[in-house]
Parts: sequence; C-alpha cells; structure tokens
Amino acid sequence: MSRRLLTLVLPAAAVLCPCLVPSSATRAQQSRAAQNQNAAPAALWNTPSIAPKQARPSSGPAPRRDISGIWDAFAAGIQPTGVKSHAPFTEWGEKMANTYKPGDGPRKVSLGLINDPLDGCDPAGFPRNLFFELRPFRIAQTPDQILMLYEYQKVWRAIWTDGRELPKDPEPRWYGYSVGHWQDDYTFVVNTVGLDERTWLDNAGDPHSADMRVEEIYHRVDEDTLELTVKIDDPKAYKEPWLGLNKFILRRQPASFDIREMICAPSEAEEYKKTVAEPATR
Repeated sequence: MSRRLLTLVLPAAAVLCPCLVPSSATRAQQSRAAQNQNAAPAALWNTPSIAPKQARPSSGPAPRRDISGIWDAFAAGIQPTGVKSHAPFTEWGEKMANTYKPGDGPRKVSLGLINDPLDGCDPAGFPRNLFFELRPFRIAQTPDQILMLYEYQKVWRAIWTDGRELPKDPEPRWYGYSVGHWQDDYTFVVNTVGLDERTWLDNAGDPHSADMRVEEIYHRVDEDTLELTVKIDDPKAYKEPWLGLNKFILRRQPASFDIREMICAPSEAEEYKKTVAEPATR
C-alpha cells in the first residue's frame, strides 16, 4: 500500500460525454472506440494510469476551440511528482512551510512524523492535483462550462465560460472558483481564486495563502497533444510569481480509455496509520 492510501477499485458509472457537438477529434475518438469493440472485454476496463502507453499514429491538426477528451500525463513518459522549484518564500511563506512536515523534498521528515493532510484523506485541492499525481482526466465542454474530471481522488472542477467575473471576497474552497476564456482558437486560459489555505501545493509541503491566484494555460498543439502551463501568483507566500508547470505535455487517449477509480478511504488511512506510520516512530 502506498503512503497516499489511494485504492484502485472497480470503476463506477460511465463518464460524461466530452462535448455536445461532435468535433473532428471526437469523431476520430468514436472511430477508434468502434475498432476496440472486438477487444477482449477485460481489456476495456481499468486502463493502467501510470504505465507507458502504446505509440500512437501521427496526429492530425488541432480542432478549433476544443480541448475535450481524455488526457494522460504519463503517455508522454513523465508524470508530475511535485514542484521542481519555486520563487523564494516571503517571511510568512517560510513560517508556514516550517509548520509542514512532508514526506518528500528538502524538508522531508521520517515516516511517522509526516503531517501531510492527504494522509488523513483530506482533498488534494487545487493546484496540487496538477503538481502531484496528475493521472488521466477527462475534459468535457458544455455551452457555459468546461468540466475537469480527475482520476485522482475522483473529483471534478467546473470552469465557467459564460463571461462571469471571479468573486471579490470568496468563501474558501478546496478547488476554488474558476473562469476561463479562449485566448485564441487553440489556447484556453483559466484563472482561479478562493483556494483553501489548508491545502499544500505539493508533496514537498510548499504552502500557499488564501490570496493565491492560479493561471492555467491549455494550448492544443495538434489533435493528440495538449500543453499545460500553470502559474502561481501569491505575494503573501512568495516574493514573485513562478511557474509550477511549463508547457507540460499531455497526450489524448482513445474514447475507450476507462479511467480508474482512485479514492482515499478513511478506514484504510486509519489502518495504514496503525500498521505502518505509528510503528515507524518506535
């Protein structure tokens, strides 16, 4: 059992259709799914999330204003395992960081001393779900929202595209409040505020304040390639804005890709604490 105590079990109901009007990319996905109908039934369930994927044929051009589909970080051979580097802490940021006892990074502590909220099954929150354990996720587009459906902790985010402004004094949320717009036909930009200060930015225990603003840029390079850039702007915790991910490559998967269920169960977290973490402190 991993320290994160997230169990892979049988998948639940089918996931939402990626878009309302089939694009050329969606039709291509449907065609590939039809080709998979002759596959062995077991092969269609619980697609491995952290495993090299088979090479794909050369992709076609990117569809306009469409980032829908199932996207996988590991298909490009790399998965985010935390923030590689960040701007210097402010005095407040350093004080907060010193209260966190992570299991990784420069302030790593022994197993029994870790106080990572994930180990107690708190939500990973945003943007930690992008910086750590970014497993396959589905993007679904509707007329007024883009929905992000994540494998990790089986959670979803709504990004509003109806022109509303971000709230001025938001009640904190684990995944914040997000609005997005098309910068051009192939670049979708998202801004998020109102993030709960209890969440960590990554498994190395990097903090953030409630004032943090996160910008995501999704650039559709071609039919099967999406670049993700994530910018952190938190003047209370960091002396300057910095990039957590910079043009990180995501690969689109066939429509038949079955996203596994990956949920933190409190009962398993308690069992792990008793059998692994507590004995490690003796």
